[in-house]
Amino acid sequence: MVNISTTKMSSKGQVVIPLNMREGLKEGEEFVIVRDENRIILKLARDFEENIKDDLEFAKRTEEAWKSYDRGEFISMDADDFIEEMKKW
Repeated sequence: MVNISTTKMSSKGQVVIPLNMREGLKEGEEFVIVRDENRIILKLARDFEENIKDDLEFAKRTEEAWKSYDRGEFISMDADDFIEEMKKW
């Protein structure tokens, strides 16, 4: 399951990883940051080589979905209908 959270960058360029996203991380953990246009991916350095292509593809699909949403190309439905629709995926 994908977890989503938000954070802000400080005036010093620091970004706090929200508490609910820190499970399994330890102090001093190293990360790789990949930036491509408006996408920023934060990846654990120890796992960097394993799934970078999948991560970049996920970031691309996510950005395309946001653009579609911004253009008003979305469907509104209640939670039960949404769950039924997800089962089809």
